Amino acid sequence: MPLALNPSRRAWLLTLSLAAMSGIAAAASDAAPKIDAPNVVPITPRLISAGQPTAAALGKLGAQGFGAVIYLAPPTSSDAVKGEAEIVRRQGLQFTNIPIEFNKPGPQDFADFEKAMAAAGDRKVLVHCQVNMRGSSMVFLHRVITGKEDPEVAYASVTKVWAPSGVWREFIVNTLRAHDVDFEPY
Repeated sequence: MPLALNPSRRAWLLTLSLAAMSGIAAAASDAAPKIDAPNVVPITPRLISAGQPTAAALGKLGAQGFGAVIYLAPPTSSDAVKGEAEIVRRQGLQFTNIPIEFNKPGPQDFADFEKAMAAAGDRKVLVHCQVNMRGSSMVFLHRVITGKEDPEVAYASVTKVWAPSGVWREFIVNTLRAHDVDFEPY
């Protein structure tokens, strides 16, 4: 039997429900990473991909609960942060650099990325490159191949940043096929 409520009680409950939902939304947005970097894409509370953070942002990662940083561009990139490894390690965070040549991603790059993710264990991880093209692509492959996530769902995070084409589209398709995953990026 449905619960009968008078109109004023119904309005009060609706107001209370909306207030609770606003509080939940505010708490969720407070939990989102606040990293001064381009194209920050939270994947889970423990995995975030992004473009190049500023030196100041890198210096705050430990306070934000990060335990590892995986940097996927050569440290000689024009907008790389000088001394990034030291900034990160001074906070007690694990730092790994996999200098993927943007025009030549290959199977060893993915293998190295998988090793770095495994070494990070249960730490909160920031995966970044310069703009989050390498990062979003490698995180996508990791989620699908290692995490066994639905490629369609995981690929939505890539499309927040870019639409891989050329060598990157080929790299993604070939890597998926090598791991028996049939998915064509759109």
